[in-house]
Amino acid sequence: MNEFICGIPKAELHVHIEGTLEPQLMVAIAERNKIKLPYKSVEDVRRAYTFKDLPSFLEIYYSGIQVLLTEQDFYETTWNYLKKASSQHILHTEMFFDPQAHITRGISFESVFMGILGAMMDGEKKLGISARLIMCFQRCMSVESAMEALLLSLPYREWIIGVGLDSYEVGYPPKKFASVFARARQEGFLTVAHAGEEGPSEYIWQALHDLKALRIDHGIACVQDMQLVDMLKAESIPLTVCPLSNIKLHLFDSLKEHPLKKMLDMGLHVTINSDDPAYFGGYINENFLAVQEALCLDHNDIYRLAKNSFQATFLTAKEKMSLLKELDSFMLKHQPHLTEESFNYAFER
Repeated sequence: MNEFICGIPKAELHVHIEGTLEPQLMVAIAERNKIKLPYKSVEDVRRAYTFKDLPSFLEIYYSGIQVLLTEQDFYETTWNYLKKASSQHILHTEMFFDPQAHITRGISFESVFMGILGAMMDGEKKLGISARLIMCFQRCMSVESAMEALLLSLPYREWIIGVGLDSYEVGYPPKKFASVFARARQEGFLTVAHAGEEGPSEYIWQALHDLKALRIDHGIACVQDMQLVDMLKAESIPLTVCPLSNIKLHLFDSLKEHPLKKMLDMGLHVTINSDDPAYFGGYINENFLAVQEALCLDHNDIYRLAKNSFQATFLTAKEKMSLLKELDSFMLKHQPHLTEESFNYAFER
C-alpha cells in the first residue's frame, strides 16, 4: 500500500508557499539577508515547531517568514516545494501566498509575485508539474488592507487564478470580507476560503453564501451540520482537508478520530493536502500514508481521494481529463487483475 500511495498521481490544492519554508532554507536565507534568528541551529528551529492551537502556530509562522525579503528568496522557497511535490507524484498544484504578510514589511508585491512565478515557470519546464496561484487575504487584518492587496494584484491577473481567506479563524467570520470578494469576482478571480477548521460550521455557510466560495479549505466542521453536508454534496463543493495539520494543531487527539473517512463515506468531495508541510511534519504523501494507516483506507478510498483532487482543480475540462487518464492508467497498471470494464465498476461506485 505504501508504494501505491507514494506513486499514485495526485493534485494538491491547499498548500501555503510560506508554509513550505523548511528550517534549512530558513537559516540559509537568514544568513544571506543578515537576519538574526532566535534559534542557534536548524535543530532548534524544528524543536520550536510545537503548537497548542492555530494562533500559537501562526505566531511562529509569521516570525519565520521575516527572512523572506527578495525575489530570489521567494523563488527558492517555491522551487523547493515544487521539487518536493514532483517527487511525490503531484502533477498539478494550486498554491496559496499571503501578500499582506510581505507588503506590510515593505516588500513589494512585484518581488513576491515574480519570485513565485519564476519558480512556477521553471517547475513546468523542468519538472513537468503544472501550478496555479491563489492570493489569500489575512482575515485578522482589515478589509481595507485586503482591498489594497487585491488592487496590487490586478496587473498579474493572468497568473493569479483566484483569491482566498486564511489566518486566524475564530472571531473573524468570512462575511466580514464580502465586499472584497465581490470586487475580486468582478475582476475575474475565482474564490475559495478557509472555513470550519477551528471555526464553526456557520463559517462554512458564510464562505459559500457571502463570499461565493467555490472550494472550502479545511471544512471539517461540516460534519456537525447535516443540512450543510447535504448541500455540499448536492453542489459538489470540494473540501481541501489537511489531516496532519489538524493533528498538529490539536483539533483531534489522534488521526483515528479524524472525520476524513466519515466525510468520504458521506459522499463529500474530500481531498488530502499538506497545508504548511515544513511546520506540520509531512508533505502530501506523508498525509496520505498517515491517514491510510489510522483510518484503514483501502485502494478504492485512495483512488477516490486522488480523483477528487483532480476534479476539484480550477483547470479546464480538457486539462482535467488528461490528468484523470493518467490516474486511471496508473490504477490499471497497479491493479492488473482489473479489466477496464471491471475497473470502472470497482472504482466509480
